[in-house]
Amino acid sequence: MGKGEATRERILEIAEAAVLAKGFGATSIEEVIAEAGLTKSGFFYHFRDKNALAREMLRRYVETNDRLFDDVFARGRQLSDDPLQAFLISLKLLAEVMADLPNGHPGCLIASICYQERLFDREVRDLTAQSVRGWNARFCKILEGIAAAYPPREAIDLDDLADMLSCVVDGGIIMSKTLNDPRRLERQILLFRNYVKLLFAPAALS
Repeated sequence: MGKGEATRERILEIAEAAVLAKGFGATSIEEVIAEAGLTKSGFFYHFRDKNALAREMLRRYVETNDRLFDDVFARGRQLSDDPLQAFLISLKLLAEVMADLPNGHPGCLIASICYQERLFDREVRDLTAQSVRGWNARFCKILEGIAAAYPPREAIDLDDLADMLSCVVDGGIIMSKTLNDPRRLERQILLFRNYVKLLFAPAALS
């Protein structure tokens, strides 16, 4: 990584930490510049305004989460050829990853943007929505494979069930931070795992 790329990454790290701690509205470019040890011209060389910074923060955040999901779900498939068992394993691995974070999950950048969406231009808002739709589509594709092998015991919309996983993760992050209980996110993911197992597993295996 070159010096310019390293500086850009440093700015994004500082800005993300500040935004997750107190929101976009309370995070100023000036404090990011001071923390990074840059001049204003040095900052604006990389990001022309706060919306440009938000876009790159969001892309970075989504890429990081995509890599996490890629790894977790790939490991689940490696450990089982059965679509349901692979997903259950993946959810257990995801819960373990979240439990292994020393101070809990730092927060959700998507949620931070949604709470203050009027601060951002349409491109940032569209990117946020696109990111959420992409994750839900990923989950739904997995659930469709499970449903093909194991018809659900109750009539259910798989799109809604895919949405539920996103809601569990984001809601778990909020609950963990609000109640100062870092393990709450892990427990919520495991409860979702139990629900999926009860919904799809044959009676003899549940």
